[in-house]
Amino acid sequence: MRAPSASLMFLALTGVLSAQSVPAPSSAAQQPREYVYREIDGQKLKAFMFFPPGMVSGGQTSAVLLFHGGAWTMGSADWTFEAARRFAGLGVVAVSVDYRLSQGAITPIEAVDDTRAAFRWVRRHASEFHIDPKRVAGYGVSAGGQLVAVAAMVDAPDDGIDGTSSKPNLLLLLSPAVFAPKHLFQGRGSASDHSPMQHAGPATPPTCIVNGDKDTVTPIQDAQAFRERVVRAGGICELHVYPGVGHLLTRNVANQLSSFDPDPVFRADGYAQFERFLRERGYIPRK
Repeated sequence: MRAPSASLMFLALTGVLSAQSVPAPSSAAQQPREYVYREIDGQKLKAFMFFPPGMVSGGQTSAVLLFHGGAWTMGSADWTFEAARRFAGLGVVAVSVDYRLSQGAITPIEAVDDTRAAFRWVRRHASEFHIDPKRVAGYGVSAGGQLVAVAAMVDAPDDGIDGTSSKPNLLLLLSPAVFAPKHLFQGRGSASDHSPMQHAGPATPPTCIVNGDKDTVTPIQDAQAFRERVVRAGGICELHVYPGVGHLLTRNVANQLSSFDPDPVFRADGYAQFERFLRERGYIPRK
């Protein structure tokens, strides 16, 4: 598997496809409710929750936690607000998550730890938010794909201590990084331990991937290899490939590092594939 250069990975994953009482505004442009899901080393990490319009107490709905891209070094939860609003409009509680960015002593190891903490936080508050803790999906864009995939497939030493799992039950991955960024680990442990490709197999939950066939940042060959490993192990992994577009389905294939022009037709179809995948597995009520 090819590993991009450090400079390429730093620049290339900066784009984004641009989401007590439960009832939320019915407007498609609703603003999220803001919570602190973790405070660590003096930093408050926030979760921004979008609730389905007309959601009422008494039942349980599914949830999806959304993790932005940004080469593990930049970005924020609001990069996923558009997608979160889409999921909320389908009847899913959508949670856009901030995590620690790689700088100084912080590496993707800490970001994965934050990802796990976010899933635990949602499940610990599942009754409060009327969420089914067994239907909590992870949505990862680019670098965020690496975070949710590792959280799903790699056991955490402290997972399940209080009976609360940190693993997503299902994965939705947009142009995912299925490799680990070696240059950001600063010699701390093995990058392969945090590589989704390394762990793809029986432990992989049902997964749906959307990728452009001209992607030079998270190449389609990597997504194909990841899917093949999961399927050979008897798992479920769909890969939807869109012709002529690059990273994050950009039409600007000449510059996939900083100038993104997502194809609107392909982007809409990609979201439709995610919706269908969720609906077929009981995360969204059937029409």
